Amino acid sequence: MGVFEPFRAIGYITTNVPFSIQRLGTETFVTVSVGKAFQIYNCAKLNLVLVGPQLPQKIRALASYRDYTFAAYGHNIAVFKRAHQVATWSSHNSKVNHLLLFGENVLSVDAEGNIFIWAFKGLDQNLAPIGHILLENNCPSCIMHPDTYLNKVIVGTQEGSLQLWNISTKKKLHEFKRWKSTICCCVSSPALDVVAVGCSDGKIHVHNIRFDEEIVTFTHSTRGSVTALSFSTDGQPLLASGGSSGVISVWNLEKRRLQTVIKDAHDCSVVSLHFFANEPVLMSSSADNSIKMWIFDTSDGDPRLLRFRSGHSAPPLCIRFYANGRHILSAGQDRAFRLFSVVQDQQSRELSQRHVSKRAKKLRLKETEIKLKPVIAFDVAEIRERDWCNVVTCHMDTSQAYVWRLQNFVIGEHILTPHAENPTPVKSCAISVCGNFALLGTAGGWIERFNLQSGISRGSYIDMSERKTCAHDGEVIGIASDSTNTIMISAGYHGDVKVWDFKAREMKSRWEIGCSLVKIIYHRSNGLLATLADDLVIRLFDVVALRMVRKFEGHTDRITDMCFSEDGKWLLTSSMDGTFRIWDVILAKQIDAISVDVSITALSLSPNMDVLATTHVDQNGVYLWVNRAMFSGTSSNVSGGSGKEIARNKPIEPPKKPENAPFFLPSIPSLSGEILFNPSKSAGEEMDAQAGEMEKKRKKTDITVSLFLHSLQSSAEENTFASFTDYIKGLSSSALDMELRMLQIIDDHDEQEPDKRSELYFIELLLDYFIHEISCRNNFEFIQAVIRLFLKIHGETIRCQSGLQDKARKLLELQSAFCLLENFSIHI
Repeated sequence: MGVFEPFRAIGYITTNVPFSIQRLGTETFVTVSVGKAFQIYNCAKLNLVLVGPQLPQKIRALASYRDYTFAAYGHNIAVFKRAHQVATWSSHNSKVNHLLLFGENVLSVDAEGNIFIWAFKGLDQNLAPIGHILLENNCPSCIMHPDTYLNKVIVGTQEGSLQLWNISTKKKLHEFKRWKSTICCCVSSPALDVVAVGCSDGKIHVHNIRFDEEIVTFTHSTRGSVTALSFSTDGQPLLASGGSSGVISVWNLEKRRLQTVIKDAHDCSVVSLHFFANEPVLMSSSADNSIKMWIFDTSDGDPRLLRFRSGHSAPPLCIRFYANGRHILSAGQDRAFRLFSVVQDQQSRELSQRHVSKRAKKLRLKETEIKLKPVIAFDVAEIRERDWCNVVTCHMDTSQAYVWRLQNFVIGEHILTPHAENPTPVKSCAISVCGNFALLGTAGGWIERFNLQSGISRGSYIDMSERKTCAHDGEVIGIASDSTNTIMISAGYHGDVKVWDFKAREMKSRWEIGCSLVKIIYHRSNGLLATLADDLVIRLFDVVALRMVRKFEGHTDRITDMCFSEDGKWLLTSSMDGTFRIWDVILAKQIDAISVDVSITALSLSPNMDVLATTHVDQNGVYLWVNRAMFSGTSSNVSGGSGKEIARNKPIEPPKKPENAPFFLPSIPSLSGEILFNPSKSAGEEMDAQAGEMEKKRKKTDITVSLFLHSLQSSAEENTFASFTDYIKGLSSSALDMELRMLQIIDDHDEQEPDKRSELYFIELLLDYFIHEISCRNNFEFIQAVIRLFLKIHGETIRCQSGLQDKARKLLELQSAFCLLENFSIHI
């Protein structure tokens, strides 16, 4: 198991799966698909009320009835009662494309023309279908139930025919063969015997199925298929139709003509339409990741937008945690800049670009054409949120940078244009720690500083050592500033990294990477700069000492993003090789690598290190991962056998003020948790000193000085481990974690014989302890938690040492035998 595990996705409103509407009492709810899970919204305010669990595959069809939700995925159908899966129906041999709620039954239709009938009452007794119909030589494209037709359904086909079936007798009663185009959708009207049929050629046929007569035919003015239909039931003779171009057309059935068109209803194909019962309200959903409600209450009969929920309609490019991890800023390829709430979904919103809709109508353009180009980089300073604009963004192929004020969720008044005499696209940006200045780097190698409050330029950075007229020869791929506004670091595409005096704007030092750079990130607390180059190597530099202190290799394809943890001990990287990796900066090694189905394009770790946010290729949502160590007692935080709750935020003792430490010196966290102040050492030297000190501690021959190890050795000699169990139960989770990690072998190439390595001796004693406790069936749950933590830390060491492998096999056999016995006891 990895450090992080998948939790849920945010920013997903709906996909290209039609929604399901149900009414419970006086309230109406809509169930939508969000990939492998479903969500339920209350239609009164479109607030989220329930999120379903993850399924093995993406949902392809939905149906709902009271507390039950039916979700088709792959060849199966999952049955949920609220958020708990109660059954799985499995009889299809091909993908299920449609579900229809039919009284107390559910009909499922697959790609090969099989229709299975399922009874969802009495699920505990029978999971097999109660009926089966095969549509020979036809590929079904939709299914519906005509009102008042007992036991009858109408099936539309890709061949252009409608078929009327009796599901009770399993017989086809009639086939309508009037249309030569694929039928995309079919709905029943309030008038008996009348249905509307939408075809791929853009035509809508209102048809009387009793007499097999055409009543009226409408044709969409835009090209594309008719993808959704709905009749009004509030007394107005209206029919709404949605097309593959995102346009919604409203037809007057009495006058038999087009009444109105909502041109910019959605950015892509309309998936579902539904008029609410006895209300002049129309709901629409689209593959552009939005749900909208339109109300027909104007004097001219045109609908207006009542309420909506939307997310990115194209994959996000950049993400960043904000407000202490409660929100996530996200910039997408859809030209939207959004703020997602991790805690309260209703607080998610798009930042305003000022009167986009009005300008689009005036110029007769789409809103997406009016918006700024996609954001490629941004930075934020929370300290100035209440004072002035605190976000700066760089946009694709744009020579200006824009500022935003998150307090009002709106774009700022100032537009920052570096090197106005010879403008080139802005490629990188950074905000100073004080929140007063924005630093911009361009494709032409120019770096300029602006005041965020006034938007006025405060000078540029020029490399005078080589008589240049700019900061770098090529594109500036990254900019950063330190925690005291003393230095500024910039990196050029050609591999040159430069350190500047922040205020004087003069270059202090520089070094060459040796290959093209892609990205840099700077950790202000420890003074480490991480650089990412084309050779897939991540290098860490001490900016003060001007030397490389770490180098990480392992990715096999283009690295897409990287970020430091808040404490600077971890570096997280993602790559197109389908993995994201966690590197321990102090130990200079990889501590985890997690494989994902779809490659990660951007990532961000919350300040508390409890939640990781990622975006993925061709995915419109932001995916959240939780840190196992902070959300479970079976990882690095191990609870005692007494069942005490772990209070992570409760201090063990009051904080102590460091002695002889000036207030202005930055603190460096040590491995023991003690705060060190050492002005004579750089961050890299201090980090190396800490790693060296840990290595010395591990190689000491008198390692038995530790009370933990002394208690273990004494218990092993007395052949009873009761006292050792009591001892480790009394340890805090962090103390137990530290004691186990003190035995970790960092230098695997040490030529010292295994018999003489004290770490291996105590690892073997711990294995003996686990074997003894499992065989005696003592403290089972507590021992399982400790074993999991032990194997996570020392699993690789056990794999490489033949002497320890025998002990591990014995432990595995005891574990398997105990689990088998437990299962047998339960069955008895």
